[in-house]
Amino acid sequence: MTKRIEVDSVRQVFNDGNHNAFTDLQRFNGHYYLTFRSSPDGHMLFTSSSIVVLRSADMLDWQEVFRFNVPARDVRDPHFLAFDQKLFVYTGAWLVDPNDPKYLDMNDHLGFCAWSEDGTKWHGPRLLEGTHGHYIWRAAAYGESAYLIGRRVHNFAAVADKTTEPDETESWLLQSRDGFNWLPAGLIQPRFGDETAVIFEADGSALAIARSMGRRPAQLCRAKPPYAEWSLTDLDRYVGGPLLAKWGDRYLVGGRKLVDGRGKTALYWLVGDRLEEAAELPSGGDTSYPGFIALSDNKGLLSYYSSHEGSGTSLAPSAIYLANLTLS
Repeated sequence: MTKRIEVDSVRQVFNDGNHNAFTDLQRFNGHYYLTFRSSPDGHMLFTSSSIVVLRSADMLDWQEVFRFNVPARDVRDPHFLAFDQKLFVYTGAWLVDPNDPKYLDMNDHLGFCAWSEDGTKWHGPRLLEGTHGHYIWRAAAYGESAYLIGRRVHNFAAVADKTTEPDETESWLLQSRDGFNWLPAGLIQPRFGDETAVIFEADGSALAIARSMGRRPAQLCRAKPPYAEWSLTDLDRYVGGPLLAKWGDRYLVGGRKLVDGRGKTALYWLVGDRLEEAAELPSGGDTSYPGFIALSDNKGLLSYYSSHEGSGTSLAPSAIYLANLTLS
């Protein structure tokens, strides 16, 4: 029988009146780290956006240890990676046209990072070489390599309608030996490429949950080293801002689900090639993009954002939440 996830408690941990969104969690050198994007202007593209990093020793009291932005760009979707004795925070960065903030050109994308060796002294932001034209997302590590998801237009082609992402958007796995310089490792989604969460098994095989552009069903993606060939399986539902994590011997998936066209943050078990819903978090409006830390085989900590106690929309305010989870 698939175990139900009990939501023991949920609390706001950050709400400064801004639109706070797109979370991730990481344990590093005896502390817990929470990152998210903050903007007074809302969900969409704004140069007012910044990436915030909080730290806690007990998961109760959180202190800001770093914040950064990139001039003339919108920063968003920060994700952690503990690699090479450093804690990295990676962010995608849209170039914002001051005359038309809705103008989108994926070929102007750049990835940036901040990093720390001890979690206290931080460096950056630093441009990630090899990410020009890629919108970067989640990261993972296996062996002596770091891996990063990046989506891009096929052959970096010029697109006539730059107000929307083209159908020929691809999702790629990028590889690095140092966390700063990146090369393509393999094409995951050749069309409708989107936000992708990837983990690596003990034998090096890769497993990923990929959102498909728009409200198409998510895809389950698998590959073996060297990750040049991927198999894709359509799932039975849309998953926005996907999370994929190992919790004991189970695969946890999280993200936005749609209920009558409205967003909720939900958790699922990946069972074979199926998703089985296991919990729904108090959420609504603009919500999802969870992070997760397994504290034990039956205890976990989840981060996510939601505007259900704020604007109820994609505008400010939106808050950051932490949920304590138990397997029933």
